[in-house]
Amino acid sequence: MSRFDRIIDRRNTNSVKWDTKGIFGAEDVLPMWVADMDFPTPDEVIEALKTRANHGILGYTMPGSDTEAAIRGWLKKRNNWEIDSSSITYSPGIVTALSMAIQAFTGPEDKIVIQPPVYYPFFEMAKKHKREVLYNHLRLTSDNRYDIDFEDLEEKLSDKMTKLFIFCNPHNPSGRVWRKEELIKIGELCVKHNVILLSDDIHSDLVLFDNQYTPIASINESIANQTITCIAPSKTFNLAGLQTSVVLIKNDTLRRKFNAVQELYGLMTVNTFGADAMEAAYKHGEVWLNELIHYLEDHILFIENYIKEKLPEVKVTRPDASYLVWFDVRYLQKSDEEIMELLLEKGKLALEPGSKFGENGAGFLRMNIACPKETLKDGLDRFVKALK
Repeated sequence: MSRFDRIIDRRNTNSVKWDTKGIFGAEDVLPMWVADMDFPTPDEVIEALKTRANHGILGYTMPGSDTEAAIRGWLKKRNNWEIDSSSITYSPGIVTALSMAIQAFTGPEDKIVIQPPVYYPFFEMAKKHKREVLYNHLRLTSDNRYDIDFEDLEEKLSDKMTKLFIFCNPHNPSGRVWRKEELIKIGELCVKHNVILLSDDIHSDLVLFDNQYTPIASINESIANQTITCIAPSKTFNLAGLQTSVVLIKNDTLRRKFNAVQELYGLMTVNTFGADAMEAAYKHGEVWLNELIHYLEDHILFIENYIKEKLPEVKVTRPDASYLVWFDVRYLQKSDEEIMELLLEKGKLALEPGSKFGENGAGFLRMNIACPKETLKDGLDRFVKALK
């Protein structure tokens, strides 16, 4: 029996994911929507949190040299990426970092490029800051994967008012890991047109089926100097509630601008428990993570076979990374509102509607499969019941 088969009741714990009545209007809904896992974090992380709590003093905290060494060691071992400690800064979360970057590197008249369907805070934060958003829509290929329209991308990056490109690698919601040759094209275009590249790489530790993730900032010096990379242990080790992320900025001028905006909003420290948890995870979490990756791969193979047998009209996009699965249900010829009504009323199942990720996500659904096998089977049964 895998350690990930254990079912833990998360209801009545103020869980955004599981305390569903306030969001979906019912308590009997199975939540497979928001991206956190139903697995306990590694034992070493829990012990680090206990040690800190038992110390009893929870004063202002800044990650020290041991934490920086853990981050550097993790990136070197997992991605063969060597970084300097000077490039490391911190943020309560990647969405917070995104907001800070928009304010640091763009003005009210400037434009921001994104690639829908994509993690919705990309365009939500840009719009909240009253920036114009340029959409470089990803193209769905015949094998149900996404690729980039580079001609359109260059047109949008070449606009003199475009100052920031918010990129996602691995891609959320589809799980696509971009190939190195694609990343080189992206980086070179950003350098050519002097557009700052913010790369959200939060799912990069969760690479599946021997796919190869490359940090875009690791490719060469010129791309690195144009890039801000956001990583975090939150998705990898289920630590989102501890509000601790890492922002890697090699370019000293960009880093100073970014930090100046963070200081403007009083974001000079990090969560005490978050810093300790991150250090422990990066130092000791690799065995746990490797087991998790195999568990998720088995889940995905099970899903593919199950859907092929029970509901073959649905197209399943196999993720290269992450614990999120992207379903194409356009054969239903229903609006996302109608599909969600079927799921909630008939299946008692909560998923993310594709239109939440952009207009070209309509007719798709995102399922979070980071749950025990028994829960996954229940969710798939509900999925088929709702849509068949």
